[in-house]
Amino acid sequence: MALKSFVEVHRDSHFPIENLPYGVFRTQPGSEPRPGVAIGDYVLDLSVVSSAGLLDGPILKNSDCFNQANLNNFLGMGRPAWKEARATIQKLLSSTEPTLRDNASLRQKALVPMDKVEMLLPTVIGDYTDFFSSMHHAKNCGTIFRGPENPINPNWFHLPIAYHGRASSIVISGTDIVRPRGQGYPKGNSPPYFGPSLKLDFELEMAAVVGPGNELGKPIDVNEAADHIFGVVLMNDWSARDIQAWEYVPLGPFLGKSFGTTISPWIVTLDALEPFACDASKQDPPPLPYLAEKISQNYDISLEVRIKPAGEEQAHVVTRSNFKHLYWTLTQQLAHHTINGCNLRPGDLLGTGTISGPEPESYGCLLELTWNGQKSLSLGGATRKFLEDGDEVTFTGFSKGNGYTVGFGTCTGKVLPSPP
Repeated sequence: MALKSFVEVHRDSHFPIENLPYGVFRTQPGSEPRPGVAIGDYVLDLSVVSSAGLLDGPILKNSDCFNQANLNNFLGMGRPAWKEARATIQKLLSSTEPTLRDNASLRQKALVPMDKVEMLLPTVIGDYTDFFSSMHHAKNCGTIFRGPENPINPNWFHLPIAYHGRASSIVISGTDIVRPRGQGYPKGNSPPYFGPSLKLDFELEMAAVVGPGNELGKPIDVNEAADHIFGVVLMNDWSARDIQAWEYVPLGPFLGKSFGTTISPWIVTLDALEPFACDASKQDPPPLPYLAEKISQNYDISLEVRIKPAGEEQAHVVTRSNFKHLYWTLTQQLAHHTINGCNLRPGDLLGTGTISGPEPESYGCLLELTWNGQKSLSLGGATRKFLEDGDEVTFTGFSKGNGYTVGFGTCTGKVLPSPP
């Protein structure tokens, strides 16, 4: 029988009772942040529910994990605690359960209208790693910069390529992004260009949020890696292509990436995504034994990017892609990250890299969509090769179930001018 909540949930809502994503919110500036779960147009305040003794399972009944300003403690408790929380919260919100439904005063305290809250970063992000896991993106970038003969380096098919990003500049959806300044390629015998980036781009990504970590020196088995991933968020890894192109040899991205990365506020759990699991891409050559999975799966998550130019009311769809296009799975990424003994910690963020599909309309960034500025992209009456000041970029992601949608909400940021 289909689940139904006593909280009204519109048919097209991203947050039905089948989803129940986790976030951190506050009700007014300066108030204490607290964990919550999204249900319809409301946030279930987990600090209220916990203090009322309603999270009464054996793992959570004596825990203060929902009386914290972030989700790190809860993430570190692992899958048994996550499953207990999900089952308890689904029961509390179900239409047949009177405990919260029929207690008007408690219900009023526990259910906060979503339009009355400010969403915050859901975890303290100690470390952030960005992978390069889409074959279509790798092929397109290689073709643009190196030509079509050998666009993908041979190592790419043997290991999930990644670099260590900057955790301090990860921001929550709705935060403005200031156009970065830096150096660019010199022209002729002139010194390098210095000034605002002339090739500012978005990158359509998702990111895994790490649950329990591992001890230094003890890798995580690829077939146990899912137990170390709490859930997934949308991620825009903003990129200054001109700064990156000049700086990245020999050590990789630096200032072209570290000025800002935006994530969506709600972490959708792997349990909520399980109905949308699908076979992962065939990997040829077969991965080395430490990356060989007994069950290799991705998720069918539809992704969309819109750009709204300054002064316009309408946002224009510029790409539609899907999480299932990734070549390397989340679990392979995590296992590879730890194979050298690197220790992960609860709340760490693992970006997928740009998620591009096989068709031009599914490319995941302007670098690909405009072929590095060689052609223009139409936005109604305007055109774009790269982002301009005032452009607002919005990602959405969702999976369609039978009569319900498991969604991520939005991941939005607006470009502000570089300081003088």
